[in-house]
Amino acid sequence: MGPESSCHRIGLVGAGIATSLSPALHAHEADALGLTGYRYELIDLDASAVPVESAGTVLRDAVAIGYTGLNVTHPCKQIVVDALDELSDNARLLGAVNTVVVRDGRLIGHNTDHSGFLAALERGLPDAALGRVVLAGAGGAGSAVAYALASAGVRDLRVADADPARSADVCTRVGAAFPSTRATPIPIAAIPETLRSCDGVVNASPVGMVGHPGTPFDTGALHPGLWVADIVYRPLHTELLSAATSLGCSVLDGGQMLVAQAADTFALVTGVRPDPERMRHHLGELLAGQGVPTLLEESR
Repeated sequence: MGPESSCHRIGLVGAGIATSLSPALHAHEADALGLTGYRYELIDLDASAVPVESAGTVLRDAVAIGYTGLNVTHPCKQIVVDALDELSDNARLLGAVNTVVVRDGRLIGHNTDHSGFLAALERGLPDAALGRVVLAGAGGAGSAVAYALASAGVRDLRVADADPARSADVCTRVGAAFPSTRATPIPIAAIPETLRSCDGVVNASPVGMVGHPGTPFDTGALHPGLWVADIVYRPLHTELLSAATSLGCSVLDGGQMLVAQAADTFALVTGVRPDPERMRHHLGELLAGQGVPTLLEESR
């Protein structure tokens, strides 16, 4: 069954995802488009006590019982790659998958994180200087953000991760795909010093999200004139963005990327193009209903 079918059963595979807003975001857009056969469900590895290493098996089992497409989130985006039959060019380059389309029984991995962050950056920070940028986090989402930053024109990209091998791998991949971008791995401890001569910084790590409080680096290193982006959206206004806002830095919240990648995913699994503005408005309503301050409109 392909995305052109009128019936869609989509699953989100990840760990600790009980509070995800993706089901509500997708279901609302499906209703608005008249897709009555659309279902979006959580497949939470934590809830079923399944080890993360088995994410690929879980994904294939889900397809066997009728799921027609899947989203993949932290910490499974790289783990599931070997369980797939085919990868899009972007997914192969990044070594990470966040969307799986099922066509004639074959599982095809895509990555809409990179296009989502690129769209968010262009919309939310259209005038951002792109000379030198620091990226904190080189996991599944981090590799996608690195690719998006290079696509946007960043000339000097410094990548830090708790696992030095991951940051080195991302830099190798980015350097091969974008010869005009100098990608260099740095230790996390070097971020504060590096920020002294940077235009922007992006947090693509889980630090700052619900269950992982704190900031990815000492926010005392932030300074006016620096733009700051965070892909975390729960909470939307992270400690990192709060510190940046207090200094007058231009900021980009994780809700922007969430909506953009969700719209691209929706199109892949249904064959129907959604309305990103409507999805963005709905996300704002969902967050407001939870008492979460939103930067979605402020960052236009």
